[in-house]
Amino acid sequence: MIRVVLADDERMVRTALRVILAAEPDLEVVGEAATGAEAVSVVREARPDVVLMDVRMPEIDGIRATEQLVSSMPEPPRIVVVTTFENDQYVYDALRVGAAGFLLKRAAAEDLVAAVRLVARSDSLLYPAALRGLAAEHGTRGQADQAAPWVTRLTEREADVLRLMATGLTNAEIARRLEVGAATVKTHVASVLATTGARDRTQAVIAAYESGFITPG
Repeated sequence: MIRVVLADDERMVRTALRVILAAEPDLEVVGEAATGAEAVSVVREARPDVVLMDVRMPEIDGIRATEQLVSSMPEPPRIVVVTTFENDQYVYDALRVGAAGFLLKRAAAEDLVAAVRLVARSDSLLYPAALRGLAAEHGTRGQADQAAPWVTRLTEREADVLRLMATGLTNAEIARRLEVGAATVKTHVASVLATTGARDRTQAVIAAYESGFITPG
């Protein structure tokens, strides 16, 4: 079972999410929260696999709640930001502090379910076009020399892999593009995450934009 916590200050939203998830045999809602502070408490107690986190909540917002959970828990859950507007500064900030991806509140039920299953497998919910737009509007770029010394530590092949990760390609797709084995790509991805200090693919791509290694254009 994939254990899920719902964090949203609107009861109707939480109810709708619960109904959708409860219809799936492998998904279980193990807690709800109406504020960011409550979300932190509920998650620490319930130990879910995935959190669906609204970004705008009372007390502390979803960004700070995400940051607290990612930084304080030895094995934090995978956090998906649920938002109304995909180009929101809140979304970008949540991704920067550790969210695995984001989902629009108007997303279809099947997309919500697929997203929960995806991040539960430790994959990232990466929308390349949306992330490019967020980086273009909200990111800080061109700071590679001071802010990201890791850029110079990437091998040429690792740099290629990171660029392809930013386009949303899976390991298998990257392997076909580079004409190498999937195991080789997996090794390169692991090295990219270690070099960038990223927790997952989303964080690595955010780091690539922030450093200026990749430009939104």
